[in-house]
Amino acid sequence: MSLLEVILTSFSLGMDAFSVSICKGITIKKERIKKAIIIGLYFGLFQTLMSLFGYMFGNIFYKYIVYLDHWIAFFLLLIIGIDMIIESFKHNEINDSINFKKMIILSIATSIDALVVGITLSLFNLNIIFVTLTIGIITFILSFIGVIFGNKIRKKVSFNLELIGGIVLILIGIKILLEHLIL
Repeated sequence: MSLLEVILTSFSLGMDAFSVSICKGITIKKERIKKAIIIGLYFGLFQTLMSLFGYMFGNIFYKYIVYLDHWIAFFLLLIIGIDMIIESFKHNEINDSINFKKMIILSIATSIDALVVGITLSLFNLNIIFVTLTIGIITFILSFIGVIFGNKIRKKVSFNLELIGGIVLILIGIKILLEHLIL
């Protein structure tokens, strides 16, 4: 696997995290940089660990994971999306919390594809530490940028962005599900 292939794979894996980070950035009012770093660390760490886990245990779990990964991601994003939509109607103030439970769920949902990629990586003779760290670093950067971008969007518009963020998360889940069901 060439360096270019590693970078392109990393960017593809990080795009779901980037999209979800934009949604999280929409809800952030205070400590934007700190929360962008924390969100980036969650997503980057999970992408790294899941791809490494897939590499190490892929042959054992492949037959179970390949049929369920898209369903798991779909349901996790659906749950968080519905929660954001409900929260958007409960009060006028945006909930900018990045609590542990929600971040773990989002991190798992956005890194399930990294698990499957890790399984595929086990077929190649490569430096898995370098590859998984590259995946994690690029995901961190994309997630950080996504939060900042989402936050800038929030500052420019006045309508209920938490509602839109919830809808977008559900749509991302549907996209993941359809991509796997159609292929």
